[in-house]
Amino acid sequence: MRVLFDTNVLLDALLAREPFVKDAASLLEAIESVQIEGFMSATTVTDIHYLISRQTRSPETAITAVTRLLELMEICTVDRNVLEQAIKLKFSDFEDAVQVACAMALELDAIVTRDVNGFKNSPISALSPDELRTRLG
Repeated sequence: MRVLFDTNVLLDALLAREPFVKDAASLLEAIESVQIEGFMSATTVTDIHYLISRQTRSPETAITAVTRLLELMEICTVDRNVLEQAIKLKFSDFEDAVQVACAMALELDAIVTRDVNGFKNSPISALSPDELRTRLG
């Protein structure tokens, strides 16, 4: 299964955010064990660096987190076509639309997010971390 990870799920794992860390960390382990193929948008990388650096006040911690993700995940390009597709989706949250457009461009199977309702009009299935873990068995 090829899955795009929304920023919130990756931050849950990287920052050990309770009560979400267990599900998020298990999904990163599923990538490591090749149960699923993980993807993230290029914009997610910069968002994660910024948010981790701000929360931990440590640029080194942020770079370590980004480096770990780059070892695990494939990157979805965010280019003109993806951005134009995101606009056409007419989501109320443009960031979510960009995530969907990235997943569409690579024909991914699902998006894993804690904000499933934000993706209700998505042509790509949106799953909560718990739903994805259940599907993996």
